[in-house]
Amino acid sequence: MRVCNFTTPANYFHALRRQLKANYRKPLIVMTPKSLLRHKLAVSSLAEFGPGSAFRYVIPEVDAIAPDEQVKRVVLCTGKVYYDLVQERRDKNIQDVALIRVEQIYPFPAKSLVTALAPYKNADVVWCQEEPENMGAWTFVDRRIEKVLKEIDIKAKRPDFLGREEAASPATGLAKVHQAQQDALVRAALGL
Repeated sequence: MRVCNFTTPANYFHALRRQLKANYRKPLIVMTPKSLLRHKLAVSSLAEFGPGSAFRYVIPEVDAIAPDEQVKRVVLCTGKVYYDLVQERRDKNIQDVALIRVEQIYPFPAKSLVTALAPYKNADVVWCQEEPENMGAWTFVDRRIEKVLKEIDIKAKRPDFLGREEAASPATGLAKVHQAQQDALVRAALGL
């Protein structure tokens, strides 16, 4: 099976296309929220759908930030939380935090992640997710990210977790509490 959490329309398109073009059948599990359908930053250019384009397992940093050796933190994430992080980083003009999106959770894209992380030799690595620590992808990706970090010459040897504390429910049930937790999570991920 494949488990994905997309952040771009083009990647969603390519995943569905890949699913149909394969000469074998396996389940595709998509965890992308419908709120990204109308998110102003969740867009793709026409070129990302055209010839020479393909599914991207990992999407590296896309903004112009500090040189790679000056990046102090790399935030790995998947799905909608990326847009909260990138918006806050742009608003606060933070230059030393790189954001890398893991678009496919399973099978884990280790080779693509090695390529995306390798330039950031002096950075700490954190996994950021909206879900509580005992939910979401963290318990699956934790050891796999650690294995990737051992393959490359980078300061971080183990990823840290940034997300909500363990909970019995994925939601607080109160919009104000949820937003306060989300704001704290984004600030912590960006080192504020």
